[in-house]
Amino acid sequence: MLRAIGIAFALAGVAIATQALAADPETARWKAEAARVTIVRDDWGIAHVRGHSDADAVFGMIYAQAEDDFHRIEENYLVALGRRGEEVGDTALMQDLRARLYVDPADLQARYRASPVWLRSLMDAWADGLNYYLDTHPGVTPKVIRHFEPWMALSFTEGSIGGDIERISLSGLADFYDQPKVALADEERLALERDPTGSNGIAIAPQDAQAGNTLLLINPHTSYYFRSELQMTSDAGLDAYGAATWGQFFVYQGFNWHLGWMHTSTQSNAVDAFLETIVHKDGKLFYRYGAELRPVRVSSVTLQYRVADGTLKDKTFTVYKTHHGPIVAEGPDGRWVAESMMYAPVPALEQSYELTKAESYAEYMQVMALKANTSNNTVYADNAGNIAYLHPQFIPRRDDRFDYSKPVDGADPATDWKGLHALGDAPHLVNPASGWIQNTNNAPYTAAGAASPKEADFPRYMGRGENMRGVHAIELLSDQHEFTLEGLMTAAFDSHLTGFDVLIPRLLAAYDQAPASDPLKARLADQIEVLRGWDRRWGTDSVATALAITWGETLWRGAGRHASGGMLADYDWVLDHTTAADLLKALADATDKLTADFGSWRTPWGEINRFQRLNDDLVQVPSDAAPSLPVGFTSSHWGSLAAIDGPRYPGVKKRYGATGNSFVAVVEFGARVRALAITAAGESGDPASPHFDDQAERFAAGRLREVYFYPDQLTGHTERTYHPGA
Repeated sequence: MLRAIGIAFALAGVAIATQALAADPETARWKAEAARVTIVRDDWGIAHVRGHSDADAVFGMIYAQAEDDFHRIEENYLVALGRRGEEVGDTALMQDLRARLYVDPADLQARYRASPVWLRSLMDAWADGLNYYLDTHPGVTPKVIRHFEPWMALSFTEGSIGGDIERISLSGLADFYDQPKVALADEERLALERDPTGSNGIAIAPQDAQAGNTLLLINPHTSYYFRSELQMTSDAGLDAYGAATWGQFFVYQGFNWHLGWMHTSTQSNAVDAFLETIVHKDGKLFYRYGAELRPVRVSSVTLQYRVADGTLKDKTFTVYKTHHGPIVAEGPDGRWVAESMMYAPVPALEQSYELTKAESYAEYMQVMALKANTSNNTVYADNAGNIAYLHPQFIPRRDDRFDYSKPVDGADPATDWKGLHALGDAPHLVNPASGWIQNTNNAPYTAAGAASPKEADFPRYMGRGENMRGVHAIELLSDQHEFTLEGLMTAAFDSHLTGFDVLIPRLLAAYDQAPASDPLKARLADQIEVLRGWDRRWGTDSVATALAITWGETLWRGAGRHASGGMLADYDWVLDHTTAADLLKALADATDKLTADFGSWRTPWGEINRFQRLNDDLVQVPSDAAPSLPVGFTSSHWGSLAAIDGPRYPGVKKRYGATGNSFVAVVEFGARVRALAITAAGESGDPASPHFDDQAERFAAGRLREVYFYPDQLTGHTERTYHPGA
């Protein structure tokens, strides 16, 4: 018996030694890569990563990201790979199935092997950087992914929030695949909170700038802590600074020595739903397409999910596809809904990375020619004096007789996509006579005032509609011809709430025209006096801001429109469906709510609207009892360029931001690039780190800090210099 045990231990020892020897080449490779990388942490904790090659820089930047918040990196890949169920259980099955309708690990592995050598080297370095982080941080326990493979980078290739796939309803998916909607509300609430409340990009041409240099505003609105701020540099010409979505190895919104780019979520439509007429014949499934019956492609997807005892269970789904895409729901008339969207992971990753290395407008457009972006408008500026507006590049050519904002008849061949539009077919601008360009998720037809593209020249699916932030931006830009970097920062936090320029006059007219016998006449006299004298600008000490916003939200709820987006069409719709009596009653109800929640309707906005970071949870649950900071700016719905918004929680009276301004930067392209920036709260996700919330006061007040872009700027501002693993 003892001999048997001894043999077993000996064999185990041989196995361990063999595994160690097998791991040695990998460990040696990691250490060699780390030795070629230097990370400088500045006094805000921001990583400035330098490598010999681009691959070395990728290794270092993803390692630095993992140091700051590995949890968010892993979470993004659990979502992208369809593996959240392995973390949270069967409540994530529909979210995982939605991902796996498009993402197949075997397919991604094959695409990785067929990728260009240079791109494979970056994916290899990306995986190595994450694995080396885990190897050198044994105290960090991944929830699911304990070893990253290079091909995984192809599952998450475009850095915007709320990707195309999120247009597929989880509830509709659950209904079709006969799954209970257990906790689906929680999953869809998470998705809702991740939806952008808007983003702003502004470019100023030299003729409108005091120093004769182009200027760029980079102001994405996302859920907080969705991206990392960093710089990645190589001896091979890479030098990009800005916001990188957790887990991705490219700067998504930012600038380099030569140019800068700001992406805003587009209204252009590149995701379409097709209604398929299903025919059962000889025990098989077919769908109608013109005069023919085509076979439905049937396959299976097996997902894993965690159960109460910590083990994993499998669940297999039979899934269906037509040439339009996977089936994601059943329509009200019994037809099946197929969803069409771009799926081109290799070109998408190529484009996302290569844009960061472009050195001119011509080079930037050469990369855009990959046509692997569906979701971004781009506002561009460079050091040669160029500014530009660029539409998304992946735009399917369609028959404009059909309304693709709704599901179309998949049985009619005329509804099919007819290839892709050429880049020149889409709305675009280069150096418009206006001297400025703006985009606030609005259509590009007001992007440069009178010099804008003409809406009549483009199909409906290229995008339609204006929003209140667009109105605000045009107001700020139209008569200003002496912009400075600090002036552009001030414009980004301009306090005018243009939405109330539309709403307040209607309220005042309703009050003035109400008969003296109306009991609300006397009850609302003081409130009307406050709003009549209001300059329609937000401020932490503004009682009128709090009253107006509470009234506006009450009005929207009563009219049946969700108070988000700030589109002019929504304003028109609400006012068209609201009587004078409704306007006054909403003000009375808003008064009652403010009084009930805060003791008086005369409560300043800053006492209600707050910024708070308690921990690094993906969904933060705020507390009125915990410390927080006053914030003056508002939801983008009301026309505020600087934005803050968030869900309301039971028992919590104050408002706490969860989305809106997340990264803000202004950049000037002179002889040297100069930039100011701010990141929500701080760079680190560790509550014990000094950089967890060291930017919070500046963030809440809109006071951007100097960016250390050049090595000489780091002198006196360096906290630590090290190699990964040190």
